[in-house]
Amino acid sequence: MTSTIAALPKPTVVVECELGLYSVIIIIKMWDIKVLVLLVSVLVGASQAVTIMSIDFGSEWMKVAVVAPGVPMEIALNKESKRKTPAAVSYRNDERTFGEDALTNGVRFPATNYYYLLDLLGKKIDNPIVELYKTRFPFYTIEADEERNTIVFRYDEETTYSVEELVGQMLGNARDLAAAHTDQRIKDCVITVPPFFNQAERRAILTAAQLSGLKVLSLMSSNAAVALNHGMFRRKEINSTVQNILFYDLGASSATATIAAYQSVKTKDRGYSETNPQVTILGMGYDRTLGGLEMQLRLRDFLAAKYTAVKKTSSDVYQSPRAMAKLFKEAGRLKKVLSANTEHNSQVEGVLDEEDFRVMVKREDFEAVCEDVFQRLRAPIDSALISAGMDITTIDQFIIVGGATRVPRVQSLLQEIWGHELGKNINADEAAAMGAVYRAADLGQGFKVKKFHVKESVVFPIEVDFEREVDTPEGTKVTKTVKRSLFPTGNTYPQKKVMTFNKHNSDFVFSVNYGNNEHLSKQETRAASVQNVSVVLVKGVTAAFKKHKEEGNEAKGIKAHFSMDDSGVLNLVDMEAVFEKTVVVDEATTASSTTGQQEESTLSKLGNTISKLFSGSEDEDKAGETKENQTETEPNQSDNKKEEKDGKEEDKDNNKGTVMKEKQVVVKETLNYTVTYLDIPDLTPDSLLISKKKLEDINTAETNRRERESARNTLESYIMDAQDRLYQKEYEAATTEQERDNIRQLCTQLDEWLYEEGFEEATSVYRVKISELMSLFEPVKDRVQQHRDRPEALQALTDMLNASSMFVVRAREAPQEQQFFTDVEVTAIDKLIVDTQKWLEEKFELQSKTPLYEDPKLTLTDIGEKWSALDREIKYLINKAKIVKAKKDREAAEAKIKEEKEEKEKKEKNKKKTNQTEKQEKQDEEVIKEDVEKKGDGEKDETVSSNTDDPLNIFQETDQENDAEADRRKETEEEEEEEKEEEVEEIGDEDSSEHTEL
Repeated sequence: MTSTIAALPKPTVVVECELGLYSVIIIIKMWDIKVLVLLVSVLVGASQAVTIMSIDFGSEWMKVAVVAPGVPMEIALNKESKRKTPAAVSYRNDERTFGEDALTNGVRFPATNYYYLLDLLGKKIDNPIVELYKTRFPFYTIEADEERNTIVFRYDEETTYSVEELVGQMLGNARDLAAAHTDQRIKDCVITVPPFFNQAERRAILTAAQLSGLKVLSLMSSNAAVALNHGMFRRKEINSTVQNILFYDLGASSATATIAAYQSVKTKDRGYSETNPQVTILGMGYDRTLGGLEMQLRLRDFLAAKYTAVKKTSSDVYQSPRAMAKLFKEAGRLKKVLSANTEHNSQVEGVLDEEDFRVMVKREDFEAVCEDVFQRLRAPIDSALISAGMDITTIDQFIIVGGATRVPRVQSLLQEIWGHELGKNINADEAAAMGAVYRAADLGQGFKVKKFHVKESVVFPIEVDFEREVDTPEGTKVTKTVKRSLFPTGNTYPQKKVMTFNKHNSDFVFSVNYGNNEHLSKQETRAASVQNVSVVLVKGVTAAFKKHKEEGNEAKGIKAHFSMDDSGVLNLVDMEAVFEKTVVVDEATTASSTTGQQEESTLSKLGNTISKLFSGSEDEDKAGETKENQTETEPNQSDNKKEEKDGKEEDKDNNKGTVMKEKQVVVKETLNYTVTYLDIPDLTPDSLLISKKKLEDINTAETNRRERESARNTLESYIMDAQDRLYQKEYEAATTEQERDNIRQLCTQLDEWLYEEGFEEATSVYRVKISELMSLFEPVKDRVQQHRDRPEALQALTDMLNASSMFVVRAREAPQEQQFFTDVEVTAIDKLIVDTQKWLEEKFELQSKTPLYEDPKLTLTDIGEKWSALDREIKYLINKAKIVKAKKDREAAEAKIKEEKEEKEKKEKNKKKTNQTEKQEKQDEEVIKEDVEKKGDGEKDETVSSNTDDPLNIFQETDQENDAEADRRKETEEEEEEEKEEEVEEIGDEDSSEHTEL
C-alpha cells in the first residue's frame, strides 16, 4: 500500500491505495470541527530532578545562571528576553512589580520603588553608608527597627519593609525567572556577595534567602567567582608555574581589586592522586562607595543644574522627587551613550510643571564632573598589592570586570596604572554569575564537574577576647584581658578550629571580635562595623568542675569548637569541659588490653590508610587548628608509649602474681552556651515567622490579582466579541430578533456593571457573569458554525459514499484469485452505503425545510459519525485484502522455494549416483585384471600339478568350472550395460539406485 499526498489546496487530502486490481482514490474534504483535547502530562520523578542556579545579586543589576540535566551552564532570560534584570521592587495600588516594570513605576512614584539595597544589608541606622543612602535618595522614609536598630522603609501608615524582606522578594523573583527558563522547580542556589562583606552582612543575605524559601549551598565572594570563571575555561593554560592576575571590578556601587594566583596542585581524591588547577586569593583592596552609581548621580546633578539655569519654571527641581527620578533615569542612559559617543543630545519630557528639557552633553562634561571619582580608582589596586605583599611588576595580567569599566576614562586611567594593554577577555556582566553556577554544580547533587579548587581568604581578622584573674608580685589578684587570634587575615575557609581555655573553672564569658584593622580608615572602620561580633556565655562550668573535683578528676581545660563555613560565616559549634580520670585496673588485664590496643592501633593505622585511598586526604584546613589543639594530642601519645612500656614490664613479671595499676581516662562533658550577636541581632523566631507570613500574603494577593485580572479581561473580551458578531450577516440570519435583543441587553448590562461596580470584584463573580452570557451566545455561535461548515462536511461524506460504492463494485467484479472478501462482508458494506445514502437524503431534505435561526437537523456531529462508520469499514476491508494478498504471496513464494530446493536435491543425488557408478566400474576393471593375472598363474600351477598330483587336495578346479566363471562375469558386464541405458532414459528413478548400489 502506498500513500501520497497530492498538491491540492487545503483542506483536501488525497489518499491512493493500490491492492492488486483495486485502485481506489479516496478524496476526503476536511472541515473545521472544534475538538477539545485534554493533555495531561505526568511528570515521573519530577521531585528528583536536579536543577541548581546562581544569583549574582548586585546593587543595580541581578544576573541568574542555571544548570540542569541536559542543559549547559547558561544565563536565564527574564520575561523581556534580557540577560540581566534590574534589582528593584516596586509597589503601587497593592500591585508588586520587579525589574524594568519597577523602574518604570519608580519614575512616577519614586518613594515606592526600592533599589540599590545591597549596601544596606546588615547595617545599623547610624552607619555612614545608611547616611549616604539617605543623601542620594532623599525621597525614602527610613526608620529604625525597634528590636535590631536596623533600617526599615515606611510604605504606609501600617506597613514597613525591612531590607531583608525586600531583598528576599527579589531573590524569589530570581528563582521564578530560573524556573520559567528551565520549566523546573528550583530551590538550591549559590549567591554572590561583595568580598568585603562582614559577618553581619553575610548573615543578613542568608536571612533574606531564607525568607524567600531558597536553600543556599554557599555564599561566594564575587571576586572569587570571577576568578573561577576566568580559570575554568583556561585549564590547559594553568601549570605548576604561578600566574598572578589582577581583576579590577568596577560595579554600580563599589570597586574591588583582587590579586588571584593560578597554579596546578596535586591532591588526593578517593585514593587517586590527581593534578587540578587552583586559584588562591592573595590580596584584595576595595572602595565600597566608588562605582557607576556615583557617576550617574554626578550626571543627574549636572542635568539638574542645567535645568535650573534655563529657568523654565519657578519651582525647585531639587525638591521634586519625581523630577529628580526622571533626571536620574536619563543620567543612566546618558552615561552609557557617552561611553560610545563623544556627545549626545539629552532630552527629558515633562521634567517639572509639564516643561520639557533638552541639552547637549559632551563626554568632556561627563569626565569633568566625575574627575574626583576617577582619581579614586588607584587606591584599591595599591591596597591589593600591599595585602598580597607584591609589586605591580609581578602581575602577569590585568583584567577589567564590571559594567562601569566601559567608561573610556576609566579604561585609560587603569591602563596608565598597569602600563600595558588591559585584558578584556571576560564577560564583564556575567562572569560572576557563571563562576558561581560552576561552584553550585560542584556543591550540589546530581552533577560532576572537573575539579577547580578555590581558596577564599578572610578579609577581616577574627579573635577571641576573654578575662581571667592573675596573681601580681604583691600577692593580689587582678583581672587581665587576654586576646587570642582565631582566624587571622588570609586564613582560608571553610575551616574548623578548637580553642582551649585552661584557667577557667567556673561559668565565664568570652567575646568574638574583629582583630586589628589599623590599615582601614576611620570612615571605613565605621562603615564596615568591624568592632564586635558576639558575646558567648558559657554555663555549667562550675557544676562540672565541682562534680569532677569530688571524684578526684584532673581538669584539662575547656574546649570551644569554632567553624567558618563555605559562606564565610563564623559559628560556635560546641563547648565541652575535658577531664582526666584515674582508674585502677588489674595489671594483667592492662597488659592484655595494652597488647590488644597495640594490635588495634596497627589495624587502625592500616584501616585509616585504606580509607584514605577511598575518601581522600584530610583537608588542609584541619592542619590550621590552633597549637593548643595540637598539644592536646601529645600527652595521649606519651601515655600510649608509657602503657606500652608498662605492658612489656608486665610480661616480664607476669608470673609474680596479680598487680594493680592506675590508668588515665579522658572524660568530656558538654557545656551549655548562649551566643548573643553584638553587631546585628538575628531575627527572633517570632519575627522570622511574621516576615515569612508577610511575604506569603503578598504572593497570595499577587496570585489572586492575576487571576482576577485574567477573568475580568476574559469577560470584557467576550462582551465585545458578542456585540460585534451580532452585526454580522451570518449571525443575523442564524438568530431571531428576540435572541439578538436579549444578548445585546445582557452585554450592555455587564459592560456597565464591569466599569462601574464590578471592576474590583472577585474572580468567582466574573466567572458567574461570563457563564450567564455564554448560556445565551454559545448556542448562536454553534448554530453559525454548523451552517458554515455543513457544505464541506456534506461534500466529504458524498465523496466517501462514491469511493465506497466504487470499491464494492470492483470487489464483486474481481477475478477468482483476487476474491479477498466473503459475500457477507461485501453485502454488509453495500447495505451500509445504501443506508447512509438514504439517511443523507432524508436529513438533507429535512434541513432544507428548517429555518436558519432554528437548531439544525443535520449536524456536523451526525455527518462525522456516518463518515467515520464508512471509513472504518473500508479500512477494515482494505487491511483484510492486504493480509490475504500478503498470505497468498507468501504461500506462493514458499512453494517456489520448496520446488527449487527439491530440484536442487535431485540434481545433487544424480550427481552422486554417477560418481558411484564410475567408481564401481574402476573397481570392476581392477578385479578383472587381477583375475586375469591369477588365471595365468593358475594355468602354470595346473601344469605343475598335472605332473605331481597332491593326494590331499580334494578341491581341484576343472576346466569346466573356469569356463563357468567366465560366463558369469560376461553376464555381469551385460547387465551393467543395460543399467547404464536405463539411467540415460530415466533420470531420477528411485528404482535405478537399487541396481547401481553395491
